[in-house]
Amino acid sequence: MHLSSTPPPACCAPRRQRTAATSPPVALPGLTRRDDLDGMVLLPGGEFLMGAADSEGFPGDGEGPVRPVRLSPFRIDVHAVSNDRFAGFVADTGYVTEAQLIGWSYVFAGFLPASLRRGAPRPDRTPWWCGIGGARWDRPEGPGSSVADRGDHPVVHVSWNDAAAYASWAGKRLPTEAEWEYAARGGLEQQRYPWGDELDPHGEYRCNIWRGVFPDENTAADGYRGTAPVDAFEPNGFGLHNTSGNVWEWCADWWTTRHAPDTVTDPKGPARGTDKVIRGGSHLCHRSYCNRYRVAARTASSPDGASGHTGFRCARDA
Repeated sequence: MHLSSTPPPACCAPRRQRTAATSPPVALPGLTRRDDLDGMVLLPGGEFLMGAADSEGFPGDGEGPVRPVRLSPFRIDVHAVSNDRFAGFVADTGYVTEAQLIGWSYVFAGFLPASLRRGAPRPDRTPWWCGIGGARWDRPEGPGSSVADRGDHPVVHVSWNDAAAYASWAGKRLPTEAEWEYAARGGLEQQRYPWGDELDPHGEYRCNIWRGVFPDENTAADGYRGTAPVDAFEPNGFGLHNTSGNVWEWCADWWTTRHAPDTVTDPKGPARGTDKVIRGGSHLCHRSYCNRYRVAARTASSPDGASGHTGFRCARDA
C-alpha cells in the first residue's frame, strides 16, 4: 500500500495521491433524482461578516481578512448525512465509493485492534493515522467493523466526489464555503463558536472534540470517544447541529487563501484547483495542535481523499 508523501494539514488525515488538477462535475446517468428536502432548513441569506482577523496560530489558513459577504436565500441540512441516509443512496444506486475502489482508507490508530495496527502503514508526520485495507463507509475501522449500531452517526470515509454524487442523487448540492460559514454561525456575528466565544460555557460541553491529551488519552468527557450522532448537542441559532467538531464537512469550493476585502455576492471560490475546502473540525481536533473547530477555521483536502473523520451535509437553492 502506497501512502502519498504530500504533507497533510495539521489535523487532517494525510492526502491520497491526487487524481487530477480539477474534478469533473459528478454525473450519475440513469439515476432518479430524489429531491429530498426532509431535514433541511431555509435560511434567509443577507450580509454577514465572514472570516476572522486572528487565525489563532494558523496564519497560512487564510481565515482573513474579515470581509462582508452577501448571500441569497438557500436551504441546508440541519445535520451531516448519516450512515442510514448514505446506505439508502447506495441501495438505490449501487454506488461504490472511492475508498472502496482504491481498497483502503485512513483510520485513527486508537480505534483499531492491535492485529490491524501492527504493520499498518503510517505517515511520518501524522503517525496516529493507519492506512487500513478494507476501511470504507460501512466498515469504518476496517475488516470486522460495521455501522450497524451507528446508523444515526455521520457517514465517513467519503471523498468530495462521493459527497457530490450523493448530493446530486438527493437533488441537492454541496454548500459553498460562504454558505457553510453563514449557516454555522447561526446568526451570531464574529463569535468564535456557534454558541459564543467560550468553548465550554459554564462547564457545559457543546461539541464533540478531543478531550484529554492528544493522541494518547481521550477522556471522552463530552460523551463520545469517536463520532457522535448527527443530532447530538444543542443546535445553533439556525437549528443546525455539530457545525463545530464531530466530522469535517466538505464544501463545494476549491481551496484558496486569497479573498476579496470588499463585499461579494454568492461567492463560489476559484474556478479550478487541487484541493477542496473542508470545514468544522472533528472529534479528533484538540487545542494543543489544531483548534480548527472554530466557525471561521478552514483547511483543505484532495477531492479523492477519505478518512474516518470527514463527512458532509448538503445544501440547495431556495
